[in-house]
Amino acid sequence: MSIRRVVATGTFDLLHPGHIYYLEESKKLGDELWVIVARDMNVKHKPKPIIPEEQRLAMIASLRPVDHAILGDRNDMFRPIEEIRPAVITIGFNQLFDEEKLRRQLAERNLNPEIVRIEKYADSELCSSRRVVQEIVAKRGHDADGDTSGQVRK
Repeated sequence: MSIRRVVATGTFDLLHPGHIYYLEESKKLGDELWVIVARDMNVKHKPKPIIPEEQRLAMIASLRPVDHAILGDRNDMFRPIEEIRPAVITIGFNQLFDEEKLRRQLAERNLNPEIVRIEKYADSELCSSRRVVQEIVAKRGHDADGDTSGQVRK
């Protein structure tokens, strides 16, 4: 019997319930969940991550649904997929992948995993790193000491 591997990918900046939901739902689709965490240098479709890649990787690796967590390849996003050879690749509801284009690109490399888009987690307003940042700024638009002057205290 072979192990059914699932791959989930993402930036995973500022972990929130939506990330956990995505990973839990992904894990349900197979025996082993591999998570590829985007490298800082490869995040181009949104603001650069706040949390450095090694810390984001450590956070993801510590989560219960995750069996293996790795950083993405610096130059070729498909290289880890070729090495893992998953049966399933999951993508989040808001990830900007064209599923048909992704299938074609994978097929060019003799990879034919099932592509599953995980639906949005609806139980929380704070299910987006961007939304978490907006809330922090709205509620605490100052430094940790409560100083709004922007001056450094000694």
